[in-house]
Amino acid sequence: MPLLCSSSCPQRMITFKRIIKSKSTEQFSGVPYVMTLLNCLLSAWYGLSFVSKNNILVSTINGTGAAIESIYVIIFIIYAPKKQKAKILGLFTFVLTVFSAVAFISLFVLHGNGRKLFCGLAATIFSIIMYASPLSIMRLVIKTKSVEFMPFFLSLFVFLCGTSWFIYGLLGGDAFIAIPNGFGCGLGTMQLILYFIYRNNKGSSSPEMKKSPGNGSIEINGADKPHQEKQANGKVPQDEQV
Repeated sequence: MPLLCSSSCPQRMITFKRIIKSKSTEQFSGVPYVMTLLNCLLSAWYGLSFVSKNNILVSTINGTGAAIESIYVIIFIIYAPKKQKAKILGLFTFVLTVFSAVAFISLFVLHGNGRKLFCGLAATIFSIIMYASPLSIMRLVIKTKSVEFMPFFLSLFVFLCGTSWFIYGLLGGDAFIAIPNGFGCGLGTMQLILYFIYRNNKGSSSPEMKKSPGNGSIEINGADKPHQEKQANGKVPQDEQV
């Protein structure tokens, strides 16, 4: 199930404040926001009384989450570069298409337990996809050894919300809530582990540029190495002496 606390947590607000201020999405990924929107919509639909009974809390929380995620997605599309904007717009169209199809089929084709099973499976599948969508950011963290684009509080809220919905599903005996959020709990744990591994590492934005440990100068593709070796040997050619 999508997570209202993840959607509205302070860290996401800080992230989008940064995007608006810089007028750029930088290296932030828009995929998690779009997939969370779809997850919120499907879960809110699943929680409606004519689909599943006694799940009004699920419907209310995720309906609010869908409204918040819609704002995030719109802001991201406004400030994303052209190529990424096209990608997110395509995903957004996909989200609306999937939700419309699920709503139409559940309203006019299926009834009773069949309706609940269909909507529950759809919500479960896309919940797992939503939780898996930050994997690209986790890969970026490992590659750059920097957690700049995987903030701590966002990872923490993924873990906490996944855990809370998992427990809610277990207590209510609802596998469609428990299973995907158990997966989310595990993925949130992985994100927190990565964060604590690389939290003190500033990383590197480009593999071709790094700081020379001796004097803080920038070394590009090893261009300074010959001169440094000459200095280390204490010999400088005549034409380089002043």
